[in-house]
Amino acid sequence: MSDWTWALLDAQGAPAGSDLGGQVFPTQSEAESWLGEEWRGLLDAGVDAVTLHEDGAVVYGPMSLHPTQ
Repeated sequence: MSDWTWALLDAQGAPAGSDLGGQVFPTQSEAESWLGEEWRGLLDAGVDAVTLHEDGAVVYGPMSLHPTQ
């Protein structure tokens, strides 16, 4: 079984240090669903982008949380 996690990044690409990070998800789908529910709160907390990891390896990202104009 894999562990899926989000790296939360600030505008410079450094760890954002938000209290909302650190969750471990059993599936990619659950990780992506969580992000879909929480992205506004993350953005308000100073998170600018996220990267999805599976067992520590990058799956995709960084992906901006800012809405496209």
